Amino acid sequence: MKKATSIIDRIVYVINALVAVLLIVTGILSYMPLQIVSALSVLSLVVPFLFLLNILFLVYWGIKLKRQLVLSLVAIVLGYLMFGPFYGLGNDPIPKKESSDLKIMSYNVWGFNKNGWMKEPGVGDSIVELVKKQDPDIFCVQEHSRARYQQLKQYPYRSETPHANKRATQAIFSKFPIISSGSLDLPGTQNNIIYADILLRKDTIRVYNLHLQSFKIRPSTDNFSDGEKSERTYKRLVHTFSKQLEQAEIFRTHFENSSYTNIVCGDLNNTQFSNIYKIVKGDLQDTFLEKGKGFGRTYDFWKIPLRIDYILADPKFEVLSHQNFDERLSDHYPVMATLRFSSHE
Repeated sequence: MKKATSIIDRIVYVINALVAVLLIVTGILSYMPLQIVSALSVLSLVVPFLFLLNILFLVYWGIKLKRQLVLSLVAIVLGYLMFGPFYGLGNDPIPKKESSDLKIMSYNVWGFNKNGWMKEPGVGDSIVELVKKQDPDIFCVQEHSRARYQQLKQYPYRSETPHANKRATQAIFSKFPIISSGSLDLPGTQNNIIYADILLRKDTIRVYNLHLQSFKIRPSTDNFSDGEKSERTYKRLVHTFSKQLEQAEIFRTHFENSSYTNIVCGDLNNTQFSNIYKIVKGDLQDTFLEKGKGFGRTYDFWKIPLRIDYILADPKFEVLSHQNFDERLSDHYPVMATLRFSSHE
């Protein structure tokens, strides 16, 4: 009996070692602005599960009072240091509103359901009503429908993906004057990045609206259980990571030449555990990590809640609040943050 237990423990430890190493390697790769092994880039999608498995192994060895628990403990600590927290504890009380406060929302609206992917009636109008109710000062839209601007007349200023680009349309709506704008043409894709330079009282800020390469995978068991389909799905994942990395680097090059105080919004189609996120984020503040609550779900993939939509703010802004929404009006959920520009204090 004792011998059988020893064999089981050895098998468990081998699996434990593999899971611990995968978590550490994924953390290291997330800091590299390239893909040394494209296959490993896909692991960033399952980082929460790697954490969970390591916690279970830690508990297993802890109950048995075995020193093997050190392996998972080290992996968890290193993982936390490399990835940071991914669970928000919530907002502090919001300070009294000041004129320098800026409320900004980002939302992939799925074309305002113009193609009828959601069967409920009036979905597009419901999105418009949600925006009107929340009343952000700046509204960044991914997968926009150009006709909807007529329903958003509280925004006298807007910038959209140029018609000539023939790409998926992004938009930035603003209550403040847009003094200039532009579009980054991403090669070989329908995706797009736009930006707008906005006169915020006495200062000019730049707002980027990103929509990076989509995985274009509809969740189904066949995609992961059927051999041939599974291989195609995997190749698509790897290809998408490569395109996202290319797009993130194009954005970063443009961003580094910006002379303004910047806010970056949008749908990165990847998690905070990826090098794509780290390239885009740089030294910016992730408003969810500053003031968010819970796991910050913005997208459900195969019933797995993922955070792939972000608001990232220059350190000159104080993050007052971050909000995730539960309204199911698109395949994404909107995010909103309230910022205070420190130069006005």
